[in-house]
Amino acid sequence: MSTNTVNRGETVTSAIPAVDTAGVLALLERGRTLATPVLRAAVDRLAPPMDTVAAYHFGWIDAEGHAAHGDGGKAVRPALALLSAEAAGRPPEAGIPGAVAVELVHNFSLLHDDLMDGDEQRRHRDTVWKVHGPAQAILVGDALFALANEILLELGTVEAGRATRRLTAATRKLIDGQAQDISYEHRERVTVEECLEMEGNKTGALLACAASIGAVLGGADDRMADTLEAYGYHLGLAFQAVDDLLGIWGDPEATGKQTWSDLRQRKKSLPVVAALAAGGPASERLGEMLTADAKKSETEIADFDEDEFAERAALIEEAGGREWTSQEARRQYATAIAALDGVDMEAEVRARFVALADFVVVRKR
Repeated sequence: MSTNTVNRGETVTSAIPAVDTAGVLALLERGRTLATPVLRAAVDRLAPPMDTVAAYHFGWIDAEGHAAHGDGGKAVRPALALLSAEAAGRPPEAGIPGAVAVELVHNFSLLHDDLMDGDEQRRHRDTVWKVHGPAQAILVGDALFALANEILLELGTVEAGRATRRLTAATRKLIDGQAQDISYEHRERVTVEECLEMEGNKTGALLACAASIGAVLGGADDRMADTLEAYGYHLGLAFQAVDDLLGIWGDPEATGKQTWSDLRQRKKSLPVVAALAAGGPASERLGEMLTADAKKSETEIADFDEDEFAERAALIEEAGGREWTSQEARRQYATAIAALDGVDMEAEVRARFVALADFVVVRKR
């Protein structure tokens, strides 16, 4: 197995794992099948029109209120929650309340993020704020967060209280990460360490919670829960690194977003930050362009043509930002897999954790 050394002096595997696609798809489908009825029942508790707005967001109805079978996302988090219950020696059903709670928090964040970022498309259709207005996007997001805690606390067990504490801590970190992300858009320079901290909060914290919450509900002790969280946290960083690649070079047909979406929003994502830190002519030219961009209004940025975004993407790649981020995704993947060695679980369950991690890192990019 070959290795490469990246700018921070860390050695990572350059081998891409083979993905058990059929096995992972079955795992994701199991998460949807077990969690969706409980998720829909939770959404039905919301007062009109929030219930229908939430149903539109989840892809259950279209903008006119007719039944639909829209893309509800990959369902990685519910799959992890059910799998973590099995890691604790319990049936996957023990993790259903955790799976639903994590999925509610995740979608709370998506509703707010789309509005804050001005994203008009998610999962290949108009976002909630574009269809129903900003006020409904905010209210429904808040309602989903409240429902997440309600779903757990109404279990009335000691384990449910422990799970709720972990979920609320993860949610606070998620919000911290979003605040950092927004603030970085208006800074000329962000360090790689700052970017990783932001992405660990914004993405890693909730995946860490998903990877442990089923085990907590199943009675696992804090040592096991913390170790599973470590797996989920580093998996989240790998997931976000791949997402950052897709945010610049992803195919709109696959991502459901505009071309160069992260560049349009002036995000200081990992490829950008790594390219700026690399030094050299391409890095310096990129820095000059982004410094000038920071002084432009959103209208001026929106008026850029495709060639201007393509030039920035080419400089990021020339400076090494694309390759560094790809290697970082693999390094975080390796760290996540190593964490599993700290948990005594059935070999089949461990293999499923590994397969999910493989799927995250090898997503089309």
